Amino acid sequence: MANAKDRLEPPERLVRALAREGLGAREDEEGGAAALRWLADLPASAQEYLERWELTPDRVQTPGGRTSMVVLVRQSDGTPAALKLGLPDGSIAREHAALTHWNGRGAVRPLRADPDAGVLLLERLHGDVSLRSLADAKALLEATATLQRLWVPPAEGHPFTGVADHTAALADVLRERRAEPWAADIRTVLDEALDLREGLVADAGDPQPSLLHGDYHQGNVLAGDRSPWLAIGPRPLVGERAYDLAWLVRDRLDTLLAAPGAPAAARRRVAKLAESLDVDRDRLRGWTIFRAVEAGVRELSTGARPAGELLLEFAGLL
Repeated sequence: MANAKDRLEPPERLVRALAREGLGAREDEEGGAAALRWLADLPASAQEYLERWELTPDRVQTPGGRTSMVVLVRQSDGTPAALKLGLPDGSIAREHAALTHWNGRGAVRPLRADPDAGVLLLERLHGDVSLRSLADAKALLEATATLQRLWVPPAEGHPFTGVADHTAALADVLRERRAEPWAADIRTVLDEALDLREGLVADAGDPQPSLLHGDYHQGNVLAGDRSPWLAIGPRPLVGERAYDLAWLVRDRLDTLLAAPGAPAAARRRVAKLAESLDVDRDRLRGWTIFRAVEAGVRELSTGARPAGELLLEFAGLL
Protein backbone atom coordinates (compact mmCIF):
# COMPACT_ATOMS: atom_id res chain seq x y z
CA MET A 1 0.00 0.00 0.00
CA ALA A 2 3.00 2.26 -0.39
CA ASN A 3 1.35 4.25 -3.15
CA ALA A 4 -2.19 4.04 -1.77
CA LYS A 5 -2.49 7.79 -1.16
CA ASP A 6 -1.85 8.42 -4.85
CA ARG A 7 -5.02 6.43 -5.60
CA LEU A 8 -7.23 8.06 -2.98
CA GLU A 9 -7.89 11.49 -4.45
CA PRO A 10 -11.56 12.57 -4.49
CA PRO A 11 -13.33 12.11 -7.85
CA GLU A 12 -13.88 15.22 -9.95
CA ARG A 13 -17.67 14.88 -9.69
CA LEU A 14 -17.49 15.18 -5.91
CA VAL A 15 -15.13 18.16 -6.06
CA ARG A 16 -17.29 19.95 -8.62
CA ALA A 17 -20.51 19.22 -6.75
CA LEU A 18 -19.24 20.69 -3.52
CA ALA A 19 -17.93 23.74 -5.34
CA ARG A 20 -21.15 24.23 -7.32
CA GLU A 21 -23.38 23.93 -4.28
CA GLY A 22 -21.32 26.57 -2.56
CA LEU A 23 -20.69 24.62 0.63
CA GLY A 24 -17.86 26.97 1.48
CA ALA A 25 -20.11 30.00 1.19
CA ARG A 26 -23.21 28.91 3.07
CA GLU A 27 -24.81 31.21 5.53
CA ASP A 28 -23.88 28.46 7.97
CA GLU A 29 -20.18 29.24 7.67
CA GLU A 30 -19.21 26.61 10.23
CA GLY A 31 -20.91 23.87 8.17
CA GLY A 32 -19.33 25.10 4.95
CA ALA A 33 -15.87 25.19 6.50
CA ALA A 34 -16.36 21.67 7.87
CA ALA A 35 -17.27 20.40 4.39
CA LEU A 36 -14.17 21.99 2.88
CA ARG A 37 -11.97 20.50 5.59
CA TRP A 38 -13.56 17.11 5.02
CA LEU A 39 -12.83 17.28 1.30
CA ALA A 40 -9.22 18.31 1.88
CA ASP A 41 -8.72 15.53 4.44
CA LEU A 42 -10.37 12.75 2.39
CA PRO A 43 -7.17 11.04 1.17
CA ALA A 44 -5.74 10.93 4.70
CA SER A 45 -9.06 9.79 6.16
CA ALA A 46 -9.37 7.00 3.62
CA GLN A 47 -5.82 5.89 4.36
CA GLU A 48 -6.58 5.84 8.08
CA TYR A 49 -9.49 3.42 7.62
CA LEU A 50 -7.58 1.27 5.16
CA GLU A 51 -5.02 0.69 7.88
CA ARG A 52 -7.48 0.44 10.78
CA TRP A 53 -9.67 -2.15 9.06
CA GLU A 54 -6.83 -3.94 7.22
CA LEU A 55 -8.06 -3.11 3.74
CA THR A 56 -6.17 -3.07 0.45
CA PRO A 57 -7.40 -0.46 -2.06
CA ASP A 58 -8.17 -1.36 -5.66
CA ARG A 59 -9.35 2.05 -6.88
CA VAL A 60 -11.63 4.98 -6.17
CA GLN A 61 -15.07 4.44 -7.68
CA THR A 62 -15.71 6.91 -10.50
CA PRO A 63 -17.56 8.98 -11.41
CA GLY A 64 -18.86 8.49 -7.88
CA GLY A 65 -21.39 10.51 -5.94
CA ARG A 66 -21.79 14.14 -4.99
CA THR A 67 -21.59 13.83 -1.19
CA SER A 68 -19.28 10.88 -0.62
CA MET A 69 -16.25 9.00 -1.92
CA VAL A 70 -16.21 5.23 -2.39
CA VAL A 71 -12.98 3.26 -2.48
CA LEU A 72 -13.16 -0.29 -3.83
CA VAL A 73 -11.10 -2.43 -1.47
CA ARG A 74 -10.27 -5.98 -0.43
CA GLN A 75 -10.47 -7.20 3.14
CA SER A 76 -7.66 -9.09 4.81
CA ASP A 77 -9.08 -12.41 3.57
CA GLY A 78 -9.31 -11.11 0.00
CA THR A 79 -13.08 -10.55 0.02
CA PRO A 80 -14.03 -7.49 -2.05
CA ALA A 81 -15.81 -4.62 -0.30
CA ALA A 82 -16.48 -0.89 -0.68
CA LEU A 83 -15.26 1.78 1.75
CA LYS A 84 -17.62 4.77 1.77
CA LEU A 85 -16.63 8.10 3.33
CA GLY A 86 -19.42 10.68 3.53
CA LEU A 87 -19.83 14.26 4.59
CA PRO A 88 -19.80 14.70 8.38
CA ASP A 89 -23.41 15.87 8.49
CA GLY A 90 -25.12 12.85 10.04
CA SER A 91 -26.33 11.41 6.75
CA ILE A 92 -24.03 8.39 6.91
CA ALA A 93 -25.22 7.56 10.41
CA ARG A 94 -28.82 7.56 9.16
CA GLU A 95 -27.83 5.52 6.12
CA HIS A 96 -26.15 2.99 8.39
CA ALA A 97 -29.24 2.79 10.60
CA ALA A 98 -31.45 2.07 7.58
CA LEU A 99 -29.08 -0.48 6.07
CA THR A 100 -28.76 -2.23 9.42
CA HIS A 101 -32.55 -2.37 9.76
CA TRP A 102 -32.92 -3.85 6.26
CA ASN A 103 -30.05 -6.27 7.01
CA GLY A 104 -29.38 -7.01 3.35
CA ARG A 105 -33.03 -7.42 2.38
CA GLY A 106 -33.28 -5.46 -0.86
CA ALA A 107 -30.27 -3.29 -0.02
CA VAL A 108 -26.50 -3.42 0.21
CA ARG A 109 -25.27 -5.00 3.45
CA PRO A 110 -23.03 -3.04 5.86
CA LEU A 111 -19.95 -4.92 7.04
CA ARG A 112 -18.32 -2.42 9.41
CA ALA A 113 -19.09 1.15 10.38
CA ASP A 114 -17.92 4.25 12.18
CA PRO A 115 -21.20 6.15 11.76
CA ASP A 116 -20.22 9.24 13.73
CA ALA A 117 -17.22 9.71 11.45
CA GLY A 118 -19.31 9.11 8.34
CA VAL A 119 -17.51 5.92 7.29
CA LEU A 120 -19.04 2.62 6.15
CA LEU A 121 -17.60 -0.63 4.86
CA LEU A 122 -20.16 -2.21 2.54
CA GLU A 123 -20.40 -5.40 0.57
CA ARG A 124 -19.16 -4.75 -2.94
CA LEU A 125 -21.75 -4.69 -5.70
CA HIS A 126 -21.26 -4.33 -9.43
CA GLY A 127 -20.98 -0.56 -9.46
CA ASP A 128 -20.98 -0.25 -13.24
CA VAL A 129 -24.24 -2.20 -13.66
CA SER A 130 -27.36 -0.39 -12.48
CA LEU A 131 -30.98 -0.81 -13.50
CA ARG A 132 -30.33 1.84 -16.14
CA SER A 133 -28.50 -0.88 -18.09
CA LEU A 134 -31.87 -2.57 -18.71
CA ALA A 135 -34.67 -1.64 -21.07
CA ASP A 136 -36.98 0.83 -19.35
CA ALA A 137 -39.94 -1.53 -18.91
CA LYS A 138 -37.77 -4.27 -17.40
CA ALA A 139 -35.92 -1.73 -15.22
CA LEU A 140 -39.19 -0.41 -13.77
CA LEU A 141 -40.35 -3.94 -13.04
CA GLU A 142 -37.15 -4.77 -11.17
CA ALA A 143 -37.14 -1.39 -9.42
CA THR A 144 -40.62 -1.85 -8.01
CA ALA A 145 -39.87 -5.40 -6.88
CA THR A 146 -36.77 -4.25 -5.00
CA LEU A 147 -38.49 -1.23 -3.49
CA GLN A 148 -41.29 -3.37 -2.07
CA ARG A 149 -38.70 -5.24 -0.02
CA LEU A 150 -37.48 -1.99 1.53
CA TRP A 151 -40.91 -0.75 2.61
CA VAL A 152 -41.00 -2.16 6.13
CA PRO A 153 -42.09 -0.62 9.44
CA PRO A 154 -39.27 1.40 11.02
CA ALA A 155 -37.72 0.18 14.25
CA GLU A 156 -38.97 1.59 17.52
CA GLY A 157 -36.99 4.70 18.48
CA HIS A 158 -35.68 5.13 14.93
CA PRO A 159 -33.61 8.24 14.07
CA PHE A 160 -35.35 9.11 10.80
CA THR A 161 -37.16 12.33 9.94
CA GLY A 162 -40.77 12.14 8.79
CA VAL A 163 -41.74 13.17 5.27
CA ALA A 164 -43.87 16.04 6.58
CA ASP A 165 -41.01 17.58 8.58
CA HIS A 166 -38.45 16.95 5.83
CA THR A 167 -40.56 18.60 3.15
CA ALA A 168 -41.51 21.46 5.47
CA ALA A 169 -37.85 22.47 5.53
CA LEU A 170 -37.66 22.18 1.73
CA ALA A 171 -40.82 24.26 1.37
CA ASP A 172 -39.34 26.99 3.58
CA VAL A 173 -36.35 27.24 1.25
CA LEU A 174 -38.63 27.35 -1.79
CA ARG A 175 -40.53 30.27 -0.31
CA GLU A 176 -37.27 32.12 0.28
CA ARG A 177 -36.10 31.49 -3.28
CA ARG A 178 -39.48 32.52 -4.66
CA ALA A 179 -38.61 36.12 -3.78
CA GLU A 180 -35.37 36.07 -5.78
CA PRO A 181 -35.42 38.08 -9.05
CA TRP A 182 -34.34 35.06 -11.09
CA ALA A 183 -37.45 33.18 -9.89
CA ALA A 184 -39.96 35.65 -11.36
CA ASP A 185 -40.82 33.43 -14.35
CA ILE A 186 -41.36 30.26 -12.30
CA ARG A 187 -43.46 31.55 -9.43
CA THR A 188 -46.67 29.99 -10.78
CA VAL A 189 -45.24 26.46 -10.89
CA LEU A 190 -43.49 27.04 -7.58
CA ASP A 191 -46.75 28.09 -5.92
CA GLU A 192 -48.49 25.03 -7.36
CA ALA A 193 -45.84 22.76 -5.86
CA LEU A 194 -46.14 24.41 -2.46
CA ASP A 195 -49.93 24.13 -2.54
CA LEU A 196 -49.73 20.46 -3.50
CA ARG A 197 -47.41 19.75 -0.60
CA GLU A 198 -49.72 21.49 1.86
CA GLY A 199 -52.60 19.31 0.73
CA LEU A 200 -50.54 16.13 0.87
CA VAL A 201 -49.27 16.64 4.42
CA ALA A 202 -52.71 17.67 5.64
CA ASP A 203 -53.71 14.05 4.99
CA ALA A 204 -51.03 11.57 6.06
CA GLY A 205 -51.76 9.16 3.19
CA ASP A 206 -50.63 5.77 4.49
CA PRO A 207 -52.08 4.91 7.91
CA GLN A 208 -48.93 2.92 8.71
CA PRO A 209 -45.78 4.87 7.74
CA SER A 210 -42.96 2.89 6.17
CA LEU A 211 -39.20 3.22 6.22
CA LEU A 212 -38.46 4.90 2.89
CA HIS A 213 -35.28 4.87 0.83
CA GLY A 214 -35.64 8.61 0.18
CA ASP A 215 -33.53 8.77 -3.00
CA TYR A 216 -34.78 5.77 -4.94
CA HIS A 217 -34.11 5.72 -8.66
CA GLN A 218 -32.72 3.25 -11.18
CA GLY A 219 -29.15 4.50 -10.76
CA ASN A 220 -29.28 3.64 -7.05
CA VAL A 221 -30.07 -0.03 -7.68
CA LEU A 222 -26.99 -2.10 -8.57
CA ALA A 223 -26.38 -5.67 -9.61
CA GLY A 224 -25.22 -7.95 -6.79
CA ASP A 225 -24.01 -11.48 -6.29
CA ARG A 226 -26.28 -12.72 -3.49
CA SER A 227 -29.29 -10.97 -5.05
CA PRO A 228 -29.79 -9.76 -8.62
CA TRP A 229 -30.48 -6.16 -7.61
CA LEU A 230 -29.75 -4.24 -4.40
CA ALA A 231 -30.40 -0.64 -3.43
CA ILE A 232 -27.61 1.71 -2.36
CA GLY A 233 -27.33 5.28 -1.12
CA PRO A 234 -30.50 5.69 0.95
CA ARG A 235 -31.46 9.04 2.41
CA PRO A 236 -33.97 7.42 4.72
CA LEU A 237 -37.22 8.97 5.83
CA VAL A 238 -40.39 7.66 7.41
CA GLY A 239 -43.72 8.30 5.74
CA GLU A 240 -46.03 7.40 2.89
CA ARG A 241 -44.85 5.19 0.07
CA ALA A 242 -46.00 7.53 -2.70
CA TYR A 243 -43.21 9.94 -1.75
CA ASP A 244 -40.59 7.25 -2.41
CA LEU A 245 -41.81 6.62 -5.96
CA ALA A 246 -41.35 10.16 -7.27
CA TRP A 247 -37.84 9.65 -8.66
CA LEU A 248 -38.89 6.47 -10.47
CA VAL A 249 -41.45 8.59 -12.31
CA ARG A 250 -38.66 11.02 -13.18
CA ASP A 251 -36.13 8.38 -14.29
CA ARG A 252 -34.51 8.68 -17.74
CA LEU A 253 -35.81 12.21 -17.97
CA ASP A 254 -33.84 13.20 -21.08
CA THR A 255 -35.27 10.27 -23.03
CA LEU A 256 -38.77 10.87 -21.71
CA LEU A 257 -38.84 14.53 -22.70
CA ALA A 258 -37.32 13.88 -26.13
CA ALA A 259 -39.92 11.29 -27.10
CA PRO A 260 -43.15 12.14 -28.95
CA GLY A 261 -46.12 12.41 -26.61
CA ALA A 262 -44.01 13.12 -23.54
CA PRO A 263 -46.89 14.42 -21.37
CA ALA A 264 -48.99 11.30 -21.98
CA ALA A 265 -45.97 9.06 -21.38
CA ALA A 266 -45.20 10.76 -18.06
CA ARG A 267 -48.80 10.41 -16.89
CA ARG A 268 -48.89 6.77 -17.94
CA ARG A 269 -45.79 6.15 -15.86
CA VAL A 270 -47.49 7.71 -12.83
CA ALA A 271 -50.57 5.56 -13.36
CA LYS A 272 -48.58 2.37 -13.92
CA LEU A 273 -46.39 2.81 -10.85
CA ALA A 274 -49.36 3.76 -8.68
CA GLU A 275 -51.27 0.68 -9.77
CA SER A 276 -48.37 -1.75 -9.49
CA LEU A 277 -47.48 -0.65 -5.95
CA ASP A 278 -51.00 0.14 -4.74
CA VAL A 279 -50.49 3.82 -4.00
CA ASP A 280 -52.87 6.66 -4.75
CA ARG A 281 -52.20 8.06 -8.23
CA ASP A 282 -53.01 11.66 -7.32
CA ARG A 283 -50.73 11.57 -4.30
CA LEU A 284 -47.91 10.12 -6.39
CA ARG A 285 -48.44 12.85 -8.98
CA GLY A 286 -48.42 15.52 -6.26
CA TRP A 287 -45.23 14.32 -4.61
CA THR A 288 -43.54 13.95 -7.99
CA ILE A 289 -44.37 17.54 -8.92
CA PHE A 290 -43.23 18.88 -5.56
CA ARG A 291 -39.95 16.97 -5.61
CA ALA A 292 -39.22 17.87 -9.24
CA VAL A 293 -39.90 21.57 -8.64
CA GLU A 294 -37.85 21.61 -5.43
CA ALA A 295 -34.92 19.91 -7.17
CA GLY A 296 -35.27 22.14 -10.24
CA VAL A 297 -35.27 25.35 -8.20
CA ARG A 298 -32.26 24.08 -6.23
CA GLU A 299 -30.39 23.47 -9.50
CA LEU A 300 -31.28 26.93 -10.77
CA SER A 301 -30.11 28.51 -7.52
CA THR A 302 -26.66 26.97 -7.98
CA GLY A 303 -26.34 28.07 -11.60
CA ALA A 304 -27.14 24.68 -13.16
CA ARG A 305 -29.75 26.17 -15.49
CA PRO A 306 -30.16 23.31 -18.03
CA ALA A 307 -30.74 20.73 -15.31
CA GLY A 308 -33.10 23.01 -13.43
CA GLU A 309 -35.15 23.88 -16.50
CA LEU A 310 -35.42 20.20 -17.44
CA LEU A 311 -36.88 19.33 -14.04
CA LEU A 312 -39.36 22.20 -14.18
CA GLU A 313 -40.40 21.21 -17.69
CA PHE A 314 -41.00 17.68 -16.43
CA ALA A 315 -43.12 18.95 -13.54
CA GLY A 316 -45.22 20.90 -16.06
CA LEU A 317 -46.00 17.70 -17.99
CA LEU A 318 -47.77 16.13 -15.05
